[in-house]
Amino acid sequence: MNRPITLKQVAAVGVTAAALIPVLVASGQPLTAAPTAQSQGRYLPKSKLTIQSAKLVDLNRNLVALPLHKGDFHGTPVWFIITDASDFGLAHDLDVNYAPKLANMAIGCPACVQEVTLTTPPGNKFNDAVVNFAGIPDFSPMRSLTAGPTGFPPAAAQPGGVGDAHYSPFIRIQGSTVVYNASIVATGLGPFDVVHHINTEDRVLNVDLAAEKVDMLFVRGFDSGQPILYLSTEASDPGAATIERATYVPLLNNSAFMGGDDFLGSARERIFVFANGQTGANNPQAQGLAHVILDGRNGEDAAVDNEGLMSALRNGGDSLNTQGDFPTLDDPRHANAYSPLWDAQVGVWTPDAIAKGLNKRQNDENQILRLAVAGLITGPNGAPYGSAGFVINCPVIAFTNNRPTEDLVPNPLSK
Repeated sequence: MNRPITLKQVAAVGVTAAALIPVLVASGQPLTAAPTAQSQGRYLPKSKLTIQSAKLVDLNRNLVALPLHKGDFHGTPVWFIITDASDFGLAHDLDVNYAPKLANMAIGCPACVQEVTLTTPPGNKFNDAVVNFAGIPDFSPMRSLTAGPTGFPPAAAQPGGVGDAHYSPFIRIQGSTVVYNASIVATGLGPFDVVHHINTEDRVLNVDLAAEKVDMLFVRGFDSGQPILYLSTEASDPGAATIERATYVPLLNNSAFMGGDDFLGSARERIFVFANGQTGANNPQAQGLAHVILDGRNGEDAAVDNEGLMSALRNGGDSLNTQGDFPTLDDPRHANAYSPLWDAQVGVWTPDAIAKGLNKRQNDENQILRLAVAGLITGPNGAPYGSAGFVINCPVIAFTNNRPTEDLVPNPLSK
């Protein structure tokens, strides 16, 4: 059996990337495709959802239906979802993800948590208090993306939503210490534009006020070797926000803290993204930013009737990123290390890795870290592998095959 390679071992014996190749290949075979609606059935069973409040997950239409909550911004109605909470009891009361790290959001950045107040208007049909927000997104800009010569980086990118100076999706009710992930996804009283998204977030596919629900385009990815689904609602970098169909919220870059991951005081967890993975709509090894731009029809608006886009995403057209910790992991140290605020680790396959055919689809964080230890992936422009300097709000929704339970291989950075 192959033993894990540690940084100390690499330094001590001068192990080369070539010597590590057999270990990396044998350590776990990446899944070549995420399950589709045809292989899994159209709707996911409730037992596979991490957000139990979700009304349904439709694999054919690439959407999750979530409860819609009413808010107010100086007389303007706003509509939001709740996906995570930092308190165990409240997370379970709301049937959302438990994310204790969110309690650290305001460390060094008080504005990263929006303080809100509550009012309960007479006859409120939503049966809960209206949240009074201090800041909101502007969804009126038209999202646009033009592919670059190799897809990524794009030749031009403009996010379709921008948060104002006071907007953060992470909120705390005045007088409470609990932090909720409560992204605003629509503004006004309608009609709601779910084609070009001038008053909705770019992943909104339908708003139903009577049914108190919103349909959101999900993202396919991996965690601990298993295919998962998640949302992408805000990003602190304009290019990332455009590709992710998310709201651009620059203040989140100040959240605690860049590269923090599982360190003391961190609100972040890692997400692993490849800049130059393989491409090709029918390529089972395709993955990454170039792939989602070229093969995932990323420049088009997300709409239920855009069957070309829906088909591309159903068949693996997402960037297929790998997330770090997941709420279903067996070890509570890792399950409770889950956070929806993902610190982006952007990897670039080296020419040597590409020449040797090692640039295959990856689905486990420790396998990716092993590649970094072996020198087969670096950061952008040859920088050391690690935090790329921006975050993405990516609450997880479900797993589509088996429950993620543990990493496929040991962490090569562990002492």
